[in-house]
Amino acid sequence: MASKRDNQAPAAQPKALSLHIGLNAVSPAAYSGWSGPLAACEFDANDMAAIARSIGIKPTVLLTKQGTRAKTLTAMRAAAKALGAGDFFFLSYSGHGGQVDDVTGEEPDKKDETWCLFDGQLIDDELYFELSKFKAGVRILVLSDSCHSGSVVRELPPQFDTLPHQRPKLMPPPVAMRVYREHQAFYDKLQNDIAEAVGKAAVDPDAVLANVNTAANVAVSGRLTVLVSQFKAAVLLISGCQDNQTSMDGDHNGAFTEQLLKVWNNGAFTGSYAMLHARIRAGLPPTQSPNLFTLGSAAKFVKQRPFSI
Repeated sequence: MASKRDNQAPAAQPKALSLHIGLNAVSPAAYSGWSGPLAACEFDANDMAAIARSIGIKPTVLLTKQGTRAKTLTAMRAAAKALGAGDFFFLSYSGHGGQVDDVTGEEPDKKDETWCLFDGQLIDDELYFELSKFKAGVRILVLSDSCHSGSVVRELPPQFDTLPHQRPKLMPPPVAMRVYREHQAFYDKLQNDIAEAVGKAAVDPDAVLANVNTAANVAVSGRLTVLVSQFKAAVLLISGCQDNQTSMDGDHNGAFTEQLLKVWNNGAFTGSYAMLHARIRAGLPPTQSPNLFTLGSAAKFVKQRPFSI
């Protein structure tokens, strides 16, 4: 006689999707004539896609001209719709980081940080808002090999201790000012739309990353409280550098991605995400110190073996 256990259907295997964005240039039409040439970002995206394939994921890869706002947001929204509890989403970005003026009042330095996509910037508010749409129990890994790396630049000036041959992944501040001035209505509307969608007073969404386990910090403002409550997924972000630093480009990989690949060692690495971050950071100079942030209920996620489905 079959037991009750024998009649139970086997547990479904977790699903996994990945999106890898690498831009060696941006459209001058969207950036006041600046093309932002870099060398290794497409290599970075392809190498992250190779890791995804090695663990059984069919990746989506957007290189330079394909790395548009529309294609990035479409891919993220498709993943949010498709994935459920226990599933895994791997998102990587390699390219310039930029800034636009903060018009909703949440940033202490009056700037919102961005990813410089080919035809326009993706504001940090947008990134966190899209991540908040993922279902409960989804694990999201974000690797950002860019300057500012998805966290806020507070009152510290950027560090530019670079050698002549080094290329920082930073949109030059004068270019950032011109781009914002020429496209101000577009970027202001993006910020206001996010603030309206959240439905509370404007606060800093980046503060969630730095203070996710600090209830007092979460409680100080309405918009942050609402945004935190919307994060049902577990998000782990490993950035290319600290808030006031720049991430360096290279000939074959960015400095952060190169060190990550070295530590990962084609899958021979057996530690946790926390250990991976520590090893990457130990291998880079003090002028570029990767950070690790979590969002949502990520305590177990941080302890898992990297890239585990």
